[in-house]
Parts: sequence; structure tokens; C-alpha cells
Amino acid sequence: MTRFVSSTQNVPAVDRMPRHVAIIMDGNGRWAKKRYMPRVAGHSRGVEAVRDMVRACLERGIGYLTLFAFSSENWRRPEEEVSLLMQLFVRALQYEVEKLDGNGVRLCVVGDLSRFDAKLQKLIRSAEEKTAANSRLTLTICANYGGRWDILQAANRLSAAEPEKAGRWEEADLAPYLSMHYAPEPDLFIRTGGEERISNFLLWQLAYAEFHFTETLWPDFNEAALDQAITSYRQRERRFGRTSEQLLADPHPSVANPLNGNAASDAASLFPSADSALDA
Repeated sequence: MTRFVSSTQNVPAVDRMPRHVAIIMDGNGRWAKKRYMPRVAGHSRGVEAVRDMVRACLERGIGYLTLFAFSSENWRRPEEEVSLLMQLFVRALQYEVEKLDGNGVRLCVVGDLSRFDAKLQKLIRSAEEKTAANSRLTLTICANYGGRWDILQAANRLSAAEPEKAGRWEEADLAPYLSMHYAPEPDLFIRTGGEERISNFLLWQLAYAEFHFTETLWPDFNEAALDQAITSYRQRERRFGRTSEQLLADPHPSVANPLNGNAASDAASLFPSADSALDA
């Protein structure tokens, strides 16, 4: 069983500092193009931005940082660029893991890793094992990852593990099979580079995250940009389906979703009118 609260099943606690920040690191290629440099130069500078962001999260007490490094759709990019990205990934694992471990950072890599070559898979396993006991910050790198893939692989694993419950599975049954079952849901989602979409990233986990889009290209995203995103986050009213009045009266109620389990059959009595509107 997962040890974290589901935002659709219970009302999670809310703090001024997000516990979990998830980022789509967009804009490396455009950063390089603006400077008449090859795209790989932007990706190399992006690795430095990752290093800076890890440091910033440690300093602010953020417990989880998840970065979208390579999507399952990124294989469509030019072969040379993909090859260079893989080389950067290998180099980062070879040279950064000691620093991460020394700073109490746990490294996790999630996604369909079977498509990577044997050397890279071995480096990933070694890095995860070396940092497994660390707890200051959990850094997750999503590589060859897609949100639809994640849900589908979890459903397939659940069906193999509990076939007798087919047709009666609940959210709590699926959650332990998701690739990021070890982390709470993201509080703050950031996308750099000016695009305003989630691009198949953490489709399940972002259900109630607060979104922050910025024109800043990833290589230029620094501590000040992170603080700006956190300031924006702090201005949000995180209701999780409740009204503003309920939030003021009881900010952190222990209320489970009444549609779970046997209560699902009573849904009609909870919502008697099809015209009712939920203030989410």
C-alpha cells in the first residue's frame, strides 16, 4: 500500500512550501538556437540547471523534485540528438551520483527503461542502489516516461497480481503499481519554455497540482524563478473540491471520498440534480 494521501480520496495537508515539485524542463534547444549554438549545447547547460535546482530544493526543504528528462515521444527527435541526450545521461550518472549521495539525495529513475542500452540500465540501477537510504530529497528523473504508459503498466501489473478482483478494483488497489508510488502527489507543477500543456507527464499524479507556466527557458531557470513559482503557488486557494467557506472553517479535515467502496451505490442520493455544479 502507498503511504501517501490521494488528493481525490482524502484532503491532503497543505503547507506554504510545496512538498513535491514536478518540472517539465523545456527550452534547451531554443536556448542554444538563440545563441547560434548546436542544440546539444542547450542540453548540456540544462544539466547545470538541474544541479542548481537540486541545490535550491535542498535549501528550501522541498522533499521531492521530479524532472521530465525524456518522454516516450522524444524518440521521434533526430537520431543524432537522441544519441547525444543518452550520452549526457550516462555522463551525469557517472559524475553526479557521488555528489547527490554526499548531500543526502535519493535518486530514482522511472519510465520504460528496457529501451536503454545495457550500460545505461546498469548505471541507473547502481545509482539508485547507492542513494537508496538517503532522505533529504528524493530526485526522480522521468526517462522514456509517459503518463499513459504509467497507468497502463500499473493496470497490467494489478490485473496479473489480483485477477480475482477484476471489475472491483479501486484507486487504492492501483496506486502501489504506479511508477511513483513512493512519492506524494506533486503540489506544484512547473513548465518552462512558454508552452502550456502537460505533454503526457504524470497524468494520474497531477490531478490536484497547482500549475505554473513560465516563458523562461530551462537553462535560465534559477533559484529566483523557482521562488517566483513558489510565490504563485502560495497565492492559490487549494480547495480539493470544497468551497472557500469550508476551507476557512476547517483547512485540514480528515474527510474521505464518500464515493469509495460500498458508498458508490449511493451516488445518486448525493447528487440528486444533474444541474448541480461542483466548486473544485
